[in-house]
Amino acid sequence: MRFSQFAISLNVADVAASAQFATEMLGFAEQMTADGFCSLAHSETGTNLIFLRVGLESFRPASVAGAADGMLLVFTVDDLDDQFDRLVANGASVVTRPETEPWGERYCQFSDPNGVIYQLVQWVETPDPQYANITP
Repeated sequence: MRFSQFAISLNVADVAASAQFATEMLGFAEQMTADGFCSLAHSETGTNLIFLRVGLESFRPASVAGAADGMLLVFTVDDLDDQFDRLVANGASVVTRPETEPWGERYCQFSDPNGVIYQLVQWVETPDPQYANITP
């Protein structure tokens, strides 16, 4: 199967607030917008992020038309600590400060005004030898 693009679409109460967070904090750019809808793209990754207002009649399937619980939007970066400091300085809401897992995944988490969780990841040297064969 060959994909030409990838997008993730999230239902949120305040489309503008989530779109503003993703553009100002993460470098996404607005592609399309309408009442209850905003489509963003990231030029470096080709990732598209779409926000839909909860309750839109056009949303299908209606059975999952609420906000997604337990979902993380994860982005790999080369400079996690610098990005953490930048986002904090710009007022981002910290969920998890930088931590390093035994298998070498260093990460931190932020939430946007709608509670969407963004996780930044940087792969570092594996601190626990039992995970030495795991590669990102």
